[in-house]
Amino acid sequence: MNPRKPARRQQILEVLAGELETQAESRITTARLARAVGVSEAALYRHFASKAQMYEALIAFAEDSVFMLFNQVMTEQRDAHVRCHHLCLALLRFSERNPGITRVLVGDALAGEHERLRVRVSQFFARVETQLRQVMRERRLAEDTVSDEYVHNSARLLSAVVTGHMSQFVRSNFADRPTLGWDARWHLLKLGLFSRAD
Repeated sequence: MNPRKPARRQQILEVLAGELETQAESRITTARLARAVGVSEAALYRHFASKAQMYEALIAFAEDSVFMLFNQVMTEQRDAHVRCHHLCLALLRFSERNPGITRVLVGDALAGEHERLRVRVSQFFARVETQLRQVMRERRLAEDTVSDEYVHNSARLLSAVVTGHMSQFVRSNFADRPTLGWDARWHLLKLGLFSRAD
């Protein structure tokens, strides 16, 4: 096995993420990416069979990174509202640190790309929502304060708020940081979602 292969694959992905961040107005072609990496297009295809595979690798990186953080939150925190706050914040921080990948996750970079990428992104956000639903369901079992419908709608709302922040980040050309002002917004969400008058 060539020990340089993983390093080259990683370099390609890092350059692709950088191009997605800095070239937001134009579609990233393999020719353009090869120039940015400093290799031929043929060399790119020795590491990835298609550009779709490169995007899939970025999505896989997001999955691995975000759900590792989610697992830490679930291990370290116990209260439902604290868990939800930290889960949302973990995803927003990942987004802020990875603008190019955020373009992929919100679909902005996927125009004209293979449909399976949109499916993969949908699965990513479904997992996010499932994690939030689990927290809300555990709260229901512990406190018996909310209905199943409330659990479902609460998870949908939190997921929508977070993805909205990510989309706004992309639309602002990465000027509107998704974590900026999050504590104040979370305070409003907490009042609505975790009040005793459920």
